[in-house]
Formats: sequence, C-alpha cells, structure tokens
Amino acid sequence: MFSLAQSVGIRGAAGEPLPNTFKSLKRLEVEFRRAELSLVVAGPGTGKSIFALFLAISANVPVLYFSADSSAATQVARATAMITGEDSKAIKSALVEGDFSEYADALGGRWWTRFNFSARPTQKEMETHLLCYLEVYGCNPHLLVVDNVTNVDTGAVGDAEAYTFGLEGLCEYLGEMARETSAHVLGLHHVTGPHSDGLSPIPLSGVKGQVHRVPSLILTIHKEVDGLNSRILHVSPVKNREGFEDSSGATFVSFRLNRANLRLEELDEELPGSIAS
Repeated sequence: MFSLAQSVGIRGAAGEPLPNTFKSLKRLEVEFRRAELSLVVAGPGTGKSIFALFLAISANVPVLYFSADSSAATQVARATAMITGEDSKAIKSALVEGDFSEYADALGGRWWTRFNFSARPTQKEMETHLLCYLEVYGCNPHLLVVDNVTNVDTGAVGDAEAYTFGLEGLCEYLGEMARETSAHVLGLHHVTGPHSDGLSPIPLSGVKGQVHRVPSLILTIHKEVDGLNSRILHVSPVKNREGFEDSSGATFVSFRLNRANLRLEELDEELPGSIAS
C-alpha cells in the first residue's frame, strides 16, 4: 500500500492528457487521459470511427488501433487523406490501382501508428500485440483504440443478460489494460435502438448494454446533414469524471466533417450556451 506522498512518485504517466486538437471539447474539460478508459458511442454510420482515427492521427503519439470494423483499405485511405489533406476518394483509387508511391513518405512518418485488422480479435490476441509493440518500440502505445468493443471475442455466448455482463466484464478488462500500460484506451460502442438513426442528442441511457460504470469518459455523437455535401458531428460529454458532463446529451460541441479530406473542423468558438453562464 502507498501513502498519498508515495503515490505521487508511482503515478508514472497516469492522468497525463494526450495532445488534443479538439479545442471545443477542451473548453468542456474533456481530455483523453492516459491510464484511463473512454467510450465513444454513436449509431451506425454516424462517424465514430472517423472521430477516433482523427484523434489518433492528429495527436501523433504511439498508437495501437484494433480496427475490427473497418478494412485496411478504408483505414489507409482515410488516414492518408487526414495526414495529407488530399481527397480521400482519389487516394482510395490510387490505392486500389496500386499507384500509391506518392504517399509513401507521408505514411512512413507515422511508423509508430500500428493497426490490427482482425474482425474478431480475442483478448489474448490484443495482449500479444501489446507485448509486440513494447518489444519493437520500447514503450507501450499512448493511445489504444478498440473499434468496436462488441467485435472483441470474449468467448461469451448466451442471452441478453449474458451479453450485458460480457460487455461489463470487457470494460473492466480494458480499464485494467489502461492502468497496466498507461495508455488511454478508447473504445467505440453502439447505442440502443431508439437512437440508432443518430439524428438527435444521445443521453447516457442510450449507451447499448448500459456499460457506463467503468469508463471515466463517455462521449456520444449525433449527426446533422448541412446540405453542403458535408456532415456536422455533435459530440456530447455524457460522463466525465474530470470535468463538465451532461448526462442528457443536450450539451454538445460541433465539428464539420470535411467530406474530401475527412478532417474534423471546429465550429464552436465559445462555450455552448447552456453552460456559458
């Protein structure tokens, strides 16, 4: 056991925030802190994978990304567009046609961003990749993304109750992984049926399986189509142990998804009106 004074010395990297380019989220005291677990929750096709990948690319820290929900071609095209600012469709075409040499230098500079594309990674596989990362680079990843948590093969089968308990146990496992590695573990997750269209704010109660006990931070995302061939993503901090939260989901910050380079562009210059006072 440790005294408070001794705990200062053993803290390590725990609590350190990752470089965060989401200025409007920072104004809501949202940080992605090392040694902690967070969930990003949204309906299908809303943009949670793009949000996670943009965080990984823009933070530019050691990353291990378990991409069970998106293929290598999709993630390479998206990441290249985010890094270079060029059109993602043109990049995807170059990738498919095998003429990708012009992007080699841009991707080579992100050598410490590593992906696993297993559709159903097991916990053992995740641990093996973590050990490999440590062996190769001499450090653990600072950010570990699990996209999606429901794709992780925990070996559990059964009814809806067993499914919920399985998710709860997986969150405890990922929370322990964050503690042991000092990585920020970011899990992507789904919503309950009434919120699947992603067109209105999603409250804490909209998290599928109600697995909101373990994560220190939960963000929900709903979308708005602005008519300019782009999409606006509204991000709500519905749970935040270190700062502002609104479990109703009604307080959010907004980003425009640039449909060409897939970067998220800030729309909010001030605090949301509900908390500005």
